[in-house]
Amino acid sequence: METTIFTSISQFLGLKMDFGVFIGLLLDGFGFTVGIFFITLIGSLPLGILVALARMSKIKPLSFIMGIYISFMRGTPLMLQLMFFMFAPYYLFGMPLGADWKFYACGIGFILNYAAYFAEIYRSGIQSIPRGQYEAAEVLGYTNTQTFMKIVLPQVIKRILPAMGNEIIMLVKDTSLAYVLTIAEMFSAAKALAAKEVSMVPYVVAALIYWAACLIIEFFLNKIEKKLNYYHD
Repeated sequence: METTIFTSISQFLGLKMDFGVFIGLLLDGFGFTVGIFFITLIGSLPLGILVALARMSKIKPLSFIMGIYISFMRGTPLMLQLMFFMFAPYYLFGMPLGADWKFYACGIGFILNYAAYFAEIYRSGIQSIPRGQYEAAEVLGYTNTQTFMKIVLPQVIKRILPAMGNEIIMLVKDTSLAYVLTIAEMFSAAKALAAKEVSMVPYVVAALIYWAACLIIEFFLNKIEKKLNYYHD
C-alpha cells in the first residue's frame, strides 16, 4: 500500500525515482542542515556575548580589534569566509588537511560569522538598559557580574529576541552555503536530485522543508517571547 502511494506521488510529480527514496535523500541532507544549525547556535550565541562585551570594553586596543572583526565578518560574504577557513591552513601554513576538515571549517566559519552579528545585537540591547539600573544595583551591593546576569541580561534577552529571531531564521537558509565545501546538506541533495530527475521538483520540495523548519523555529520563538512578557519596559 505504502509503495503504491509513493509510486502514485512519483507519477503525479513526474519523478523517475520512487518518492519514498526521493524524500529519504532530501531528509538525509536535512540532517546535515540541522547539525550545522545547532552547532552554529551553540558556538555563536555565547561567543557573541563575549565579543559584545569586548567591543564595549574600555580597553581601546581590545575594542578596536573586536570592531575590525565584526566589520570584516559582516562586510564579506559568508561563502568566501567558508572557503577561507577551508583552504587557508594549507595555503598559508602548509598543514595537511584530512577529509573531515571541511566539517570543522564549516563549523568555524558559521560560528565566527554569526557571532559577529549576534554581538552587535547584544551590544544594542545592553546599551539600551538605563544607566540608573547599574547604579541602583551597585547601591544594593551587587557585583558587576551579578548585575549583568540577574538584572541586565534578562531584560536584554527580551529586547533583542525579535532581532535574534530574524538572524536564527536566516541561519536556517544560510546552511545551504555549506555546499561550497561539498558538504551534502539539503540544498546539495536537492541540486543532485534536480540534475538526475531533470526537474525543479527537488528544489520546490527542499524549499517547503526549509519553510517548515522556519515556521517551527518561529513558533518556539513566539512562545519564548510571550513567556518574557513579564518584563515591562
